[in-house]
Amino acid sequence: MRLPFGRTRPMTISSIEAESSTTHFVHTDVVNWVLLEQHGQLTLIDGGYPGQADQVIESIERIGRSAEDIRGALLTHAHVDHVGGLARLQARFGFDVYMDHVEVDHALRRHLQQANALNLAPQAVNPRLWSWLMKTVPLGVLDRSGLAEASSFPADRHEPLDLPGAPVPVSSPGHTDGHSAYLVAGGRALVSGDALVSDHELSRFTGPQCIPSLFQHDEPTARRSVERFTDLDADILLPGHGPIHRGSVAAAAREALAR
Repeated sequence: MRLPFGRTRPMTISSIEAESSTTHFVHTDVVNWVLLEQHGQLTLIDGGYPGQADQVIESIERIGRSAEDIRGALLTHAHVDHVGGLARLQARFGFDVYMDHVEVDHALRRHLQQANALNLAPQAVNPRLWSWLMKTVPLGVLDRSGLAEASSFPADRHEPLDLPGAPVPVSSPGHTDGHSAYLVAGGRALVSGDALVSDHELSRFTGPQCIPSLFQHDEPTARRSVERFTDLDADILLPGHGPIHRGSVAAAAREALAR
């Protein structure tokens, strides 16, 4: 994928080996996604902006697989930077996309819980906002379309899902009403979506943090979700924004809440 002025968006892939599967964390400078690989099949978690669909395919090819290997996909939440590319790939390859049942209507755009011009207006004097918009507008940050079809995973969210990599949903509402994180790599790593990140273009901080308030649908509930992360034993954080964070996820959650 080419960006304005001939620049190519950077992408790095970090891989975590488990007993029978591999977790691939794909990091870009605007948003991340995850590939779970097991026995030649894939689970895709999130899919970037609409304009990153081809880059998701490129990341799959870089690990030696093809998009036809996607058995199913998971969504942390239905903001455009997580569902946009996923929607385009679903339309092309026809796989099912699963999420918390509360998030289904959001993913189908029966309602929208996403920052708008009114939310962003107070940040107009912040140069970080304009830097972020220059990166994301070409990728479709203003796109309001969602998935054509969406499914919810079984109600017993404490059991591994029947998908490559055996991800385990971890309810984490607040950023959106049906936001979910996922334990992967045999419980060693947490795919945290936007419940807990390690950086963001509009943040004054680097390192573990809650996403900026203007992007939170229900901030008190979001903080309570991060508090529940302090009970996890995972030692790798795979956030929706920012680089991979290696170290206790519980400690990372406490650090974020203290900021």
